Amino acid sequence: MTGADDLIDLLRRFNVEADRFVDVFARGHGLHRTDMNAIAHIWRAAEDRRPLTPGELARRVSLSPAATTALLVRLERAGHVERRPDPEDRRRLHLHIQPKAQALAHEFFAPLGVHMREAFSHFTTEEIEISAEVLKRALTATTRAADEANPVTSEGAAIRP
Repeated sequence: MTGADDLIDLLRRFNVEADRFVDVFARGHGLHRTDMNAIAHIWRAAEDRRPLTPGELARRVSLSPAATTALLVRLERAGHVERRPDPEDRRRLHLHIQPKAQALAHEFFAPLGVHMREAFSHFTTEEIEISAEVLKRALTATTRAADEANPVTSEGAAIRP
């Protein structure tokens, strides 16, 4: 195996363990994996200060519009997400993460952050920057492969083989 093969294997194994960790949280709060992915996308959009619409979410989680509506109803009932009209175009909705969901996630995921920071503390700033670049490129490659493997229609529904 080459160094790249070793890195790919480690990333695969990291992904499995990260999924296992997230699943503990999801099961503990009556959420599905797709619910967690949706919350992560909505939260990320909020952090980036760019609103996310239900249609955009449907494309990101590869669900039909009807399935996305059911997902959002579930998340709203649980108090995790809210749909609000776009202030500039009230026909369009924006998705917002609720403070309750943020507090629950911070409480559960904070220990992981502590362990990660400890693991990273043994590296120089330059090594961390190089590692971050490697992960950014791996993320881009994975996103591209996922998009190629699961194209979506113009309505946002995944095209199923």
